[in-house]
Amino acid sequence: METRLDPWGAVHVEDYTKLFEEFGISSFDDILPELVDPHRYMRRKIIFGHRNYDAVLAAMKSGRPFAVMSGFMPTGRAHFGHMMVMNEIIWHQQQGGDAFAAVADMEAHAVRGISWERCRQFGIEEYILSLIALGFQPKENSHIYFQSKNYDVRNLAFELGIEANFSEVSAIYGFSGETCISHMESVMAQSADILHPQLEEYGGPKPVVIPVGADQDPHIKLTRDLAYRMRRFLVERRGDYISVRGKAASQELMQAAESALRGTGLGQVKRYEEHIDITDLQLREGQRIDEAQQEIEELIIRLETEHGEYGFIPPASIYHRFMTGLTGGKMSSSKPESYIALTEDPKEAAGKIMRAITGGRQSLAEQKKLGGEPDKCTIYEFLLFHLSEDDKELLELDAECRSGRRMCGNCKKDVAERIKRFLDEHQQAREEARERLPEFGIRL
Repeated sequence: METRLDPWGAVHVEDYTKLFEEFGISSFDDILPELVDPHRYMRRKIIFGHRNYDAVLAAMKSGRPFAVMSGFMPTGRAHFGHMMVMNEIIWHQQQGGDAFAAVADMEAHAVRGISWERCRQFGIEEYILSLIALGFQPKENSHIYFQSKNYDVRNLAFELGIEANFSEVSAIYGFSGETCISHMESVMAQSADILHPQLEEYGGPKPVVIPVGADQDPHIKLTRDLAYRMRRFLVERRGDYISVRGKAASQELMQAAESALRGTGLGQVKRYEEHIDITDLQLREGQRIDEAQQEIEELIIRLETEHGEYGFIPPASIYHRFMTGLTGGKMSSSKPESYIALTEDPKEAAGKIMRAITGGRQSLAEQKKLGGEPDKCTIYEFLLFHLSEDDKELLELDAECRSGRRMCGNCKKDVAERIKRFLDEHQQAREEARERLPEFGIRL
C-alpha cells in the first residue's frame, strides 16, 4: 500500500526504509561516519533519513555559516515527541549554527481554529519555556518567534505565493474546494519560516537544516522547489566543464555574471544567450571539479543577492522516527493517554508508565522462555530516545530483555522513576526559563 505523508493527519510508518524509495529521502547511515560527535538520535538510528544534509555538514566542519530551523503548532500540550525536535534544534545551535524556532500560530489558527490568545498561551507555556529549559540560547541570529508577529516571514510568504499555484498546492496537500484560503496561506507561511533564515537580515544565504518527522516532508519538498524557482541562475556540472544557466535573469544580471566569472580565473568563459559556460578548467592544486562548482555557486549566489534577488539555497532536512504512544500507534497531542506532557505532574506521568504497553509476552513463563521484544516496547523507547545517555546500558538492557532475564515490571519501575526525576528537574528549569523570556524578546 502506498504511504501518504500528511502534515495534519495521523501518520504511522511501519517501514521507514520504504520512504527512501517512495519519497527520495536518503539514508542517514550514509552520512553518519562523517560526524565526529553525533547526537544520540543519530547514533541510535532514531534520525533515519535526510535531504541534502551534506551541505550542512560541510559548513559545520569548515566553520562556515549554517542554520537550523523548525517549529511547533500550538494546539495542545508539548510532549516527549515534540522534545525530539527541540533537542535537535539545540544540538545544531551548539555546533555553531544560527537557530530559529517558530510558534506556528497562523497555522494553528487557520487549520485548527485555535484563537490567537490560546495560540500565544500554548506557544509560551507549552513550547517556548520547555525549549529554553532544555538549552536554547539567546544568540545573535538565533530567534524564537510567533509567525503572526514576524513580518519578515509574512512578507516572504507573500512573495513565495507568487511562485506557487492552487493546483500544485492542492495536489501536494490534498486540498479540496472546501479548504479555506487561510489554510493555503499557512502553507506559504511555513515555507517562509524555512527560507527566512537566508534573508540578508539574518546573514544571507546559507545551508539550513529542518529537523522534522517524516509526515512533514511535503512542506520540505514544496519549499525546496520554491527556493529553486526564486533563483535566477542554476549552476551545473556538465562533464568536464561547468555551465551557469540563466533562469529569467535580466541582461544586466547576465552581464554581471559573465564579468564575475571571468575574474575567477577558473577557465575559459563563453557567454551564450541564456547560459555561460566555463571550459578548460584551471583547477588550483588539490582542487576537485565539484569544489570549483561550489566556488562558482557561491559566487553566483552573492551576485544574485547584490542585485536584489534572494539567492536561496534549497533547505536540507533530517527525519526522525515517531515515538510510539503509550497505548500503541503514534504519540499524538490529540490523545492525552498516548503521551506524557513536559508539564505533566511527575507522579501522574510515572503512573502512565506503569500502565503502558510493553514488548513483553502474555505471561511470566512465556517471557522467561521466549524473552521480550524491546523493539516493540514503549518503555524501552523512552530509554532509547530520552532517558539514557549510555549506549552500553541500552545494549545490556536489550540483551537482558530478549533473553528473558529482565521482566517488564522491573523496567516499568525503573523508567517511571527516571521520568519522574526528569520532569521534576525539567519543570524547575522551566520556571527559571520564565524569568529569562525577555532575553528572547518575549513578554508574558
